[in-house]
Amino acid sequence: MTKLFITAIAIACSSLSSLAQTTDEIVAKHIEAIGGKDNWSKIKSMRTEGIIKAQGAEIKITNTQIDKKANRTDIEVMGMKGYSILTKTEGWNFMPFQGQTKPEPITADELKMGQDELNIQDEFLTYTVLGKKIENLGKDEVDGTECFKIKLIDKEGIESTYFIDQSNYFTIKEINKVKVNGQEMENTTTYSNYKKTDTGVFIAMSIGSDYGDLEISKIDINPNIDESIFKLAK
Repeated sequence: MTKLFITAIAIACSSLSSLAQTTDEIVAKHIEAIGGKDNWSKIKSMRTEGIIKAQGAEIKITNTQIDKKANRTDIEVMGMKGYSILTKTEGWNFMPFQGQTKPEPITADELKMGQDELNIQDEFLTYTVLGKKIENLGKDEVDGTECFKIKLIDKEGIESTYFIDQSNYFTIKEINKVKVNGQEMENTTTYSNYKKTDTGVFIAMSIGSDYGDLEISKIDINPNIDESIFKLAK
């Protein structure tokens, strides 16, 4: 009985070790596929421009970011201009097309949930540093594409599930579960049309969401950025 029990434990532990090793291998191949850790570590700032198509309208969008420090998204629709600013300590939204007449500070929950967005690097390059847990959920299909299914859980319990294409190790779908006003919501994002930049990293140029589809037309890596754009104009 004792030998059988020990054998069972050994098999179970071996299986867990194999699963962990498989997860590490998936993550390593994903990082290699998107350009490698060294190339991503060289990116300190980024500016992207594109168009979101939603409800028959075209929305011009520009995102400007300093890694781990600040992010600003400028939006232009129907001749009106708005923006969203996020830093490590505060943030504001100004959306005149939603009836706002002046910038409004974001809530404490929005500030907390948005901190991951300050990281330019891919989630699988930063999850260990940020203290996130990783779970291998096996395999799944996304519109006929066989994928690895990996979940990351942050310190606040917010879950993000990633579907990584088995053929090229690019992320093609992401599902985020967040709590807004005490209610759990699920957001789905899709990624496609990956392009290699001059710095050797690959970035998805087509991003779909529940709110509309974004087509990125321009990416500037490590541009000089005036940090005053992350503060309210006086």
